[in-house]
Order: sequence, then C-alpha cells, then structure tokens
Amino acid sequence: MSPTLVLSLVAGYFAVLIIIAILTSRGATSESFFVANRNAPWYMVAFAMIGTSLSGVTFISVPGMVESQGWSYMAVVFGYLVGYVVIGTVLMPLYYRLRLVSIYTYLEQRFGYWSYKTGALFFLISRAVGSAFRLYLVAGVLQLAVFEEMGVPFYVTVIVSIMLIYLYTFRGGLKTILWTDTFQTMAMLLCVGVSIYLISSELNLGFAQMVDTVKSSDMSRIYFSDFRDDKFFWKQFASGAFITIVMTGLDQDLMQKNLSCRSLQDAQKNMFWFSIVIVFVNMLFLTLGVLLYQFAAAKGIALPVSATGKIVGDNVFPLLATSHFTLFAGIIFILGIIAVTYASADSALTALTTSFCVDFLDIKQYDEKRQTRLRQLTHLGFSAVLIVIILIFKLLNDQSLITAVFKAAGYTYGPLLGLFSFGILTSRGLRDRAVLPVCIAAPVFTYILNANSVEWLNGYKFGFEILLVNGALVFLGLLAISRPRGVNPLAQAAV
Repeated sequence: MSPTLVLSLVAGYFAVLIIIAILTSRGATSESFFVANRNAPWYMVAFAMIGTSLSGVTFISVPGMVESQGWSYMAVVFGYLVGYVVIGTVLMPLYYRLRLVSIYTYLEQRFGYWSYKTGALFFLISRAVGSAFRLYLVAGVLQLAVFEEMGVPFYVTVIVSIMLIYLYTFRGGLKTILWTDTFQTMAMLLCVGVSIYLISSELNLGFAQMVDTVKSSDMSRIYFSDFRDDKFFWKQFASGAFITIVMTGLDQDLMQKNLSCRSLQDAQKNMFWFSIVIVFVNMLFLTLGVLLYQFAAAKGIALPVSATGKIVGDNVFPLLATSHFTLFAGIIFILGIIAVTYASADSALTALTTSFCVDFLDIKQYDEKRQTRLRQLTHLGFSAVLIVIILIFKLLNDQSLITAVFKAAGYTYGPLLGLFSFGILTSRGLRDRAVLPVCIAAPVFTYILNANSVEWLNGYKFGFEILLVNGALVFLGLLAISRPRGVNPLAQAAV
C-alpha cells in the first residue's frame, strides 16, 4: 500500500465523521453534550457501545494471542455476561433513580466530598492513560504504514490524530458520538467479517470448512484446568464478571452512553442485547486469529519473534495485512483499526471532559454560555493531555515498561470497585478524609503482590483476577476507617 493511498483513506474516513458531527451538533447544549438530552434510542446505544468497549488493542491483540493463549479469552467474555446482569439490575436502577450525569456523584451522596473526588480522580487517571496507550499503538501503525516514508515526525502524527478527534466531538459531545460510534462500529464489524472471508478464500475454505478448521485447531482451546495457570477457566470467568462491573458499570465512559437512554427500561434492554452481541464479536476476533496463523503457516511466512524466540502476537495481524495480504485486504485492515480505535478514543475524550466538568468544575452552576466555553476548553485540555502522555510513551521507547504502565492503569479501577461495593453492600459511613490514602495504598500493595506472586505463592500467577485482589484490599481498608451510621437508603435501593 502506498502512503498516498492510506492517507487518502484516513482523510476520507475523517471527512465522513466530521460531516456526521456537523449534522448532529446543531443547537448543542451541555445536556446534549453530557447525556444526549436523555432521549437516545436504546438500540443505537447498544450498537454504539460495541465500538466503545473495544479498541485498537483488541483489534490487534485478541487475534494475536491465540497462538499462546488459545481461546482462553472466551472464559473472560462469558464472565462478562454475569457482570452485565449486575450492571443492569443493581447499578443502572441506582444511577437512574438519582438521575446522575457523572456516576461518581453517587460517592458524594453516599460518603462525602473526598470520596467523591477520589473516585473521579482515579477514573480520570485510568481512562487518560489507557486511552493514550491505545492511541499510541495505532499512531505507531499509521506512522510505519504512511508517515515515516513521507518524512513526517511521529509527534505530528499524534497531534493531527488527536486534533481530528477534538474537531468532530468538541461541539456535540455524546449526541454526536452516538452517531459516529454507530458508523465506526459498523465499519469495524464489516472489516473483521471481510478479513475472515478473504483469508478463508486464500486458504480455499468454504464456510463449513472454515468452521471445522477453527474448531479442530489446538489454538481454539477454551478450557484450561490448572488453577495455578493464568489461563485457568474459572479464574478467567470470575475475572471477566468483575472486569465488566468495574470497567463498564463503574466507568463514566461506558455508563455515559447508558444514561442517555429515555428510561431505565430502555437502558436495560440496551445492556441485554449488547451483552449478547459482544460475545459473538469476540468470537469473530478469535476466529480471525486462528485463520491468521493458518494463513502464515500455509504461505510459509516467518512471523515476528521476540528476543526469547516467542512469536510477538501483537505484530502478526499488522505484518500480514500490510505486507502479505492483497491490496484490498490491507485497506480493510487499515479502516478496521482506525474505526475501532477512534470509536473508543472519541468516547473516552468526551467522558474525561464530562467527569472533569461535572466532578471538579461543578459546571451546572454557570449559565449555558459559560458552560459551553468551559466545556470546550476542558475538551481541548484533555486533548493536549493525551498528546503529552503518548509522546512520553514514545520517549520511553521501552515496550515492557510501557506495558507495565498500561497494566498499572488498570489497578486504578480497584479503588472504584472497593468504593462502590462498600457503598452498595453496607450501610456504614466513612472517615471521608482517610479514603484517598486507602485508595492509593491498596493498588501499590497489589502491584507488589502481583510482581512477587510466583515466589510468595508457590508458583501462582495472577491474571485478570488481580483486580479482585485490589478491590478487596480497598474494601477492607474502607472497613477499617468506617463508622456506624443510620440505615443507608441508597444501599437499600440498590440491593
């Protein structure tokens, strides 16, 4: 693929997004920016959430992991279903009853000022670092495929990418994103489906043969029975349930879309259908992964390996798509990774703006004109924050360190899990000023435990369940600083 062709694809893609933004941002207000006037159709929200819940990392890493992990990731996905049930039956009724814009407002009503600010702060850190990392990976792909050959510096690629997101989201916010993410989810699903079809055709596999090939492959194994293995099925399943509760139900980004529905019943319908569809979408990604490795083996293609001789799964799909697939298949890959990445990034940028405006600026106290100005300045500010974080990743230029930073960002969801579960499951109050130290200490101890688990726990390796440990430590810490109080009506309503 020539750089000019790829650049034309990117430009055309963003032109469509900007046109959608212009059409949907007319008469935009803070209410439409934050919660889309609370009248979004549930089926649009369900479809748009697919793109938001995935990312460029998913697009690249899930297919790439099947060589070393098999289909063990499906255990996590099955666990998602349990998590979505909890969100739909426990968290959503609470959020809708309180008519929240930022879900962290609940913590102020339940515990107090410092608990509220702590929850919002941990969201801002985790979402900013996580979104920047995802954009860093995709900017790297675009840099290699297009801009490096044209002599464009990496920082220019990053700045242009982020500012394009700002350009189509700064006015309409969530109202616009529901439409752009619907378009981007459709583009992403189409790209995955077409990629599977094209690879199957190259391997001379009909649909039935393709299904049999995937089923009979050692790479499609789902159940792993060794409880010490980080792929152990039930450990992955439980982790998936709690990951969903925390990274969807306690995350402003994902819940902001749910809060835009017309009623609680519509939001619950959205969550039900979304949870079913996301299972099949992840199966598509894993199917694609098996076919990628089958394609490489059939064509005798040497796959990228690390210094230890292991295949670098994250590089498999990009390498095959840009160097060994047909031109059309390569175009499909570029469009797919752009669609899934920016569907996640634009939503994250809007959620960061919403949380900061509501949780720290208390924007509702101002008139609409000043709200608009503050909202747009905040949006621009977080765009700059993402650019800076991405450039720091590039400066570090150490993939293992960057991965560690990304994983550490996931630890920031532990305090959210601990705070919300303590608020919903107990009726005790907290010594509010002591909440932040507890929420800082627990992730630090969790990180130390994870780094030394093999030595300390007789060879045990933590997987995604490290989140549960983190959340449990926060819960115990909160219990230690708690005090009796009267019956908590919020906890009763949620339960």
